[in-house]
Amino acid sequence: MSKRDYYTVLGVERGASEDELKKAYRKLAMKHHPDRNAGDKEAEHKFKEAKEAYEVLTDARKRAAYDQFGHAGVDPSLGGGRAGPEGFGGFADAFGDIFGEIFGQQGRGSRANGVYRGADLRYNLELSLEDAARGAEVKIRIPTLEECETCHGTGAKPGTQPKQCGTCHGRGEVRVSQGFFSIQQTCPTCHGKGKVVAEPCGTCHGQGRLKKSKTLSVKIPPGVDQDDRIRLTGEGEAGLNGGPHGDLYVVVNLKQHPVFQRDGADLHCEMPISFATAALGGELEIPTLDGHATITIPAETQTGQTFRLRNKGIRPVRGSAAGDLYCHVSVETPIKLTARQKELLREFESINQEDPGKHNPKAKGWFEKVKEFFGD
Repeated sequence: MSKRDYYTVLGVERGASEDELKKAYRKLAMKHHPDRNAGDKEAEHKFKEAKEAYEVLTDARKRAAYDQFGHAGVDPSLGGGRAGPEGFGGFADAFGDIFGEIFGQQGRGSRANGVYRGADLRYNLELSLEDAARGAEVKIRIPTLEECETCHGTGAKPGTQPKQCGTCHGRGEVRVSQGFFSIQQTCPTCHGKGKVVAEPCGTCHGQGRLKKSKTLSVKIPPGVDQDDRIRLTGEGEAGLNGGPHGDLYVVVNLKQHPVFQRDGADLHCEMPISFATAALGGELEIPTLDGHATITIPAETQTGQTFRLRNKGIRPVRGSAAGDLYCHVSVETPIKLTARQKELLREFESINQEDPGKHNPKAKGWFEKVKEFFGD
C-alpha cells in the first residue's frame, strides 16, 4: 500500500514550522495511541503513520530529502534515512511529553535541574463576627519546612557540594526504550534532582530543609466572610535546591455568634418580644455591630414579622455599600405563670371567645378550613 504524503498525514502546510508540526503530532498521537485504542488496528496504523511523518519532518536533513525526492529520499531500504528508536531525533522528545500527558507523569522542564518550588500551606483561622466585619491584625504560628541554615539548602556537608548524578548526567530524568518508542522517567538514582549528595549535611541529613515553626502577623481586611482566603506570598514551604518558597493561604472560619447570623453582607437576628408588647406595641432596644438601635413595635405585631435596619449589616471586602440588619419577631409565650396571671389570661380568653373572628382572624380562618376539609 502506497504511503500518504507526510504533510497530509499531520494535516499541516508544507512550510509548517517545527512548533506547528509538534502541535499537530501531539494531537494525533493522543487520539490514536494504542493504549487508548486497545485492539483498534486502524488507530494503531494511524499512530505509526503520524509518528513516522513527525520523525522525518522534524529532522532538517530528512525533511530536505523528503521535500526533494518524496518517500524515496527517506526510505531506509534506499539509504534515505535511519530506522529504529535511535534515529527518531525530535520524535523522542515530543513523545516523552505526550506519554507523560497520557499517564499523568510530569514534563521534563520541572526536573531539568532538580529545582522545585516549595509546597503551598493552608491555615484555618477562626474569627469572631466583629473582627471579620471591622478587620483585625492577628498573629498565627505555623509549622513549615525552612531552608537549612547550615548547608543553605544544598543538603551537602559544609565545604562540599552536591555532585552531578552519573546516571542521568544532571537531567533528573532517564530515557528508556520500549519497543518502537522511548519514554522519559524520573532518574532512580537522584530522584529527579539531577544531583547526588556524597557527604550529607549533619543538620538536615541531606534534605536541605528542616521542620520549623514560625509566627506571622496577618492583616485581616474589613468585611471578610466564611471561607475567604488571604494569600501570603512566599510564606509557604521552602523550595528544593534553591527553588522559590510556596505561598500560605489563610482561610477564614467564622465563629458562631450568640446574636447574629451572617448572610453575605446582611445580618439576621431573632427578636423575642412579650405577648403584651406584640399586642399593644412599644419600643425595643436591640444591639448592632455599631452599638444599639431602637425599633418601634407596632400594635398587633405577629410572630415572623421582620424589621429591616438599613446599612446596619457588614460592608463587604468587595463592595461600597453595607448590608442590612433584619430582625425577625418571635412572640414569646410566658412560662411559670402565677395564679393571678392565669386568672387574668382565662378572663382575657373568655372575652376573646365572644367574638373570635374579630380578635383571632387567623385562628378562625384555619378552623373553618379544617371543617371544610373534613366535610363538617
